[in-house]
Amino acid sequence: MKAMLFETFGPAADVLQSREMDKPTPGPGQVLVKVETSGVNPSDTKKRLGSFPDLLDKGYVIPHSDGAGIIEAVGDGVSTARVGERVWIYNAQFERRFGTAAEYVAVDSNHAPSLPEAADFETGACLGIPVMTAHRCVFADGDVRDQTVLVTGGAGRVGHYAIQWAALAGARVIATASNEEDEAACRDAGAEIVINHRNDDWPQQLLSTTGGTRVDRVIDVEFGANLEKVLDVIRTSGVIATYSSSADMQPKLPFYRMMYMDLTIHLVIVYAMPDSAKKQAIDDIDAALSANKLKHRIAKVFPLSACAEAHALIESGKTRGCVVLRCQES
Repeated sequence: MKAMLFETFGPAADVLQSREMDKPTPGPGQVLVKVETSGVNPSDTKKRLGSFPDLLDKGYVIPHSDGAGIIEAVGDGVSTARVGERVWIYNAQFERRFGTAAEYVAVDSNHAPSLPEAADFETGACLGIPVMTAHRCVFADGDVRDQTVLVTGGAGRVGHYAIQWAALAGARVIATASNEEDEAACRDAGAEIVINHRNDDWPQQLLSTTGGTRVDRVIDVEFGANLEKVLDVIRTSGVIATYSSSADMQPKLPFYRMMYMDLTIHLVIVYAMPDSAKKQAIDDIDAALSANKLKHRIAKVFPLSACAEAHALIESGKTRGCVVLRCQES
């Protein structure tokens, strides 16, 4: 099979390389998936740059956690009825070296849920990190029906799905965006109000639109950079669920201000979600896809051989939708 891999850390164009190698064999509890699409996420580019220094200690890495394809074979303990099943893949390269940037991947059967016929393989490549992260951020602390939920960076990969999950659950959704195109995307996803976060006074603008009523829950894309302003709009005993803090990776907390507000801070990453949360996310994703209730933004699709270009696009910060590789090039 063909696979993309890296043996050293560094810029995508310098270290990502194509290689022919043996197709993997599924072990006990695993399925072998013929990978149609591979999703590229910021965490994949960070790993390639060395965010986990020991990642290469045992050899090369085939990157990417997310993908979609068709089960071609199964290992011991997995029903042969799964052969031929359309699936989406998550956590493929978590705590191991072999991800979805290849024509085939062997993964734990539980990490390859069925992909409803209503969804194509490009959509399937978006379901792992973006959709599961958004689901966890919205629902980790209970039902949001009738709550007001603020999603910062609502046009981003996770934010776009967070708006949808919250709106589908009966919440009133407010989003922040930085331009008219992103504002339109947020409204299309289900946001009732969209505020431009480029304006320094966006918290005041938000409260003006709500008549001074503060939000119950914040799904935040930039925890450190946004915290002070988020504290201006969140209610006492509210929840901040955050999945990134790239601009300020070591934020300082105004502890006493937050303590006197009785706030909950929930840090979210798909890798560490409890199994019960993963199962609920998978069940809800299946139901939403089957009913065609989720909207998707595919920014660009590259061939597998252009993996470095896909990584560069993610790192540019100039794309809002999901970036996908098409893995079957022949």
